[in-house]
Amino acid sequence: MKHSTVDMLASYIDALHPIIYINHFDSKVIDEAISRVGEFVKCVEFNNALGLIDFKTKSPVQECNLEQFLKLTMDDGFENETFLILKDIHEELSNPKVIALLKRIAENNLYKDNYNATIFIQSETIIIPRELENYITVFDIPLPTTSEILDIIHSFIADMDIVVEEDTINDIALSFKGLNEFQIKQILNLAYQDGGCIDKDDKLLILKEKEQFIKKAGMLEIVNFSETVDDIGGLENLKDWLHRKAHIFANLDKAIKFGVDVPKGIMIIGMPGCGKSLTAKATASLFEIPLVRLDVGRLLGKYVGESEQNMRRALKLSEAISPCVLWIDEIEKAFAGVSGDGGGNEVTTRLFGQFLTWMQEKENTVFIVATANDISKMPPEFLRKGRFDELFFVDLPNGEERRKILDIHLKKRHKWNKNIDSIALIKETEGFNGADLEAVVKDTIEKAFIDGDDSITTEKLIATVKDTKSISNTLKEKIESIKKTIQKIDIKPASRIDEH
Repeated sequence: MKHSTVDMLASYIDALHPIIYINHFDSKVIDEAISRVGEFVKCVEFNNALGLIDFKTKSPVQECNLEQFLKLTMDDGFENETFLILKDIHEELSNPKVIALLKRIAENNLYKDNYNATIFIQSETIIIPRELENYITVFDIPLPTTSEILDIIHSFIADMDIVVEEDTINDIALSFKGLNEFQIKQILNLAYQDGGCIDKDDKLLILKEKEQFIKKAGMLEIVNFSETVDDIGGLENLKDWLHRKAHIFANLDKAIKFGVDVPKGIMIIGMPGCGKSLTAKATASLFEIPLVRLDVGRLLGKYVGESEQNMRRALKLSEAISPCVLWIDEIEKAFAGVSGDGGGNEVTTRLFGQFLTWMQEKENTVFIVATANDISKMPPEFLRKGRFDELFFVDLPNGEERRKILDIHLKKRHKWNKNIDSIALIKETEGFNGADLEAVVKDTIEKAFIDGDDSITTEKLIATVKDTKSISNTLKEKIESIKKTIQKIDIKPASRIDEH
């Protein structure tokens, strides 16, 4: 346990914070911190299965439930400075009697000079009853810094008496960013047992273990994909930019030492069906890192503070699997109505503020890809430079881009041939987006198969085009609205100007 963490805990106690809620899974780490802060304090622990137990030996003292425990110990603060340590009691925090007893102890601590008792609640799940909201301080144990991770690795290497190259140590230290000490030691043990050494190949093992944390938590979704940057037709400005950032991710340790800032992320705004989601997948493929999707709706909980806690956990998980791409699709819907005009609900507004703060302060290798169709209701501070490295606008594809998109989909299905008249198709598909063009190819091939015809011709493709309603027809007003909004902000076109 780091000195800074123990000092922070001590300062909360000295400042009479009556209930300290420690959001952590490892009881041993918490016990160690409390022991150091309360070396001369009476410590009494509650265990769900055994009732009142001896804090140091963990031996049962008296069988009781939480309500009985609090009645037994609530007056101890009049006789001695006391710590009441409650483990995994989040389920009990809906019991009105438990809430009343906790509130009484907290108020005694705050308002009675001859009383001194601090409550510690340790749980991985945070549930804060509204009645106790003002008395509870949520305490997060910080994750190890890069230098602390290096200390853990060096200590492990010394214990195992093995030789590991310094470049490898620095490399895997970056991969361990976002994990706690317990998890790091677990993975180092696994890597050592697997091959009897630690080398750069163990980065894959670290990644697999990190994916386990994501799956178990259920806060984020790991997205499996096969798309690459070659599947994007056009958007050359955006692709060039991503290639430059990919070079940094491929040489992250050297880039950081050279003084290069770790890329933060991009916001891709534009027309529906024009490759924004495809770009998120292609980015992860190009960077050779995992893609995880954040669904803000999945984080909303029914208890006070639960949604914010879920957001905190989701962002911590993204840090735990970093380097990774964190994809937030249709971000304008995730934070709908947060525009300063009172339209957004209170919880969504708090989540949005929490996410903004994290984006601004994050010092990790989570690369954000936020995609949006309509940003007219998004707060302007979200689009400010510094949140993202760059904002890109994806317009409806121009003629050359439409040709490339049609070629990609025909080649993917092994139906491209040089006799197809690209110029004629470009003229006929004005106003079509990428999804429209893919549908044209799929429908033409399907019809040819049903008719027993092997060939795909320009005429057949044009016939399908004429039967297809493009996005420009179906969402005409929406598209005009998006373009008007885009004109008001400083945003880079994803396509090259000379392509239009």
